[in-house]
Amino acid sequence: MSWPVMVFDIESIPDLAGMRALGMIDGDDDAKAHATWKAARIAEGKSDFVPLHLQRVLVISCVYRNAEGLRVHSFVDREAEGHSQEGRIIQTFFNALEKHAPQLVSWNGGGFDLPVLHYRGLKHGVVASKYWDMGDGGDHNSRDFKWNNYISRYHMRHLDLMDLLAMYTPRNNAPLDALAKLCGFPGKLGMDGSAVFDAYQKGQLEDIRRYCETDVMNTYLLYCRFQKMRGVLLEAQYQQEIDFIKTSLDQLAPAEPHWQDYLAAWT
Repeated sequence: MSWPVMVFDIESIPDLAGMRALGMIDGDDDAKAHATWKAARIAEGKSDFVPLHLQRVLVISCVYRNAEGLRVHSFVDREAEGHSQEGRIIQTFFNALEKHAPQLVSWNGGGFDLPVLHYRGLKHGVVASKYWDMGDGGDHNSRDFKWNNYISRYHMRHLDLMDLLAMYTPRNNAPLDALAKLCGFPGKLGMDGSAVFDAYQKGQLEDIRRYCETDVMNTYLLYCRFQKMRGVLLEAQYQQEIDFIKTSLDQLAPAEPHWQDYLAAWT
């Protein structure tokens, strides 16, 4: 495979301050205000899913693979002195992309993760020149990016694996957890996206971070399986990469016990 590759996933929570600013909720009690809004939406027969521009980014987890090895890293909004660090973690994510110019890989990144990062990055004044390079001229543009950039749905510089496997047809989309388990990988551990806000309210930020990391590892494993399917990896090369991943996670496990659980769940 061509290196570097950066697989990513985000976890988000409702931007309650933003919802208040837009007149969508009232009161100072976050849990009560959100519950009231959600109940009203359901009563009206509307979706209670918070719009993408009001999804506050809490965690961005990445699997970074290059010729030197594999790393798992998360950018986490730890709310220094009660203030959100959302803008900082989004900027740090795009700084990593600026530095390494990797192939980005996601599962539904084009449908959720990237639009959220666009809106929230715009809110915070984030700069991401390499990401937005579409080869359309200018001092900071590359001609190569005209034919293969991060923005185009049909380019490979960002590979939304779910979207591609579904032939760009939403009714064909499949959930990450199901595909991972069907392929013999662990799938989701500990929680799912619907439980993130409750976990955040209980102060379980590290649990959310660990959940996000296992999700992004599932995506990387499916990416490797996809590369085998398209002939980029031969069977022996694929198995070598799988063994390397297991060894890498085993080395992480003493400091991060969720990798012990992940490996134990791997059939």
